Amino acid sequence: MMQLISELRALESELHHPGAACTRDKLESLLHPEFHEVARSGRRYTRQIVIDYLAARTQIAPVVNEAHQLQTLAPDWALLTYRSEEIAHDGTRFNAALRASLWTRTPAGWQLFYHHGTPEHLGS
Repeated sequence: MMQLISELRALESELHHPGAACTRDKLESLLHPEFHEVARSGRRYTRQIVIDYLAARTQIAPVVNEAHQLQTLAPDWALLTYRSEEIAHDGTRFNAALRASLWTRTPAGWQLFYHHGTPEHLGS
């Protein structure tokens, strides 16, 4: 279980662009052909929209993700939940979100099938 959570955390981090843009080829290999997302904004995006957007980004704020939890749903399906924040140039954290990613193991390796982000609101 620890090996799987480490592997999926690393793949998820690649999608967050840790300091560098993710290539179109890498995005196409990480996102399942049926991938779709409900973003932190509440908007729904298709695989192609996500690939086009992420591959075109040149200004990328670093992302910190933490508090990962993993649930295996079936032999080749796993749900990864975690918290993320972007980091501004001055070190300020912003856009805190609670995230859930549904991963499936395919002949090409683990691929992200569905992703959902929800803004995190602290306090009561």
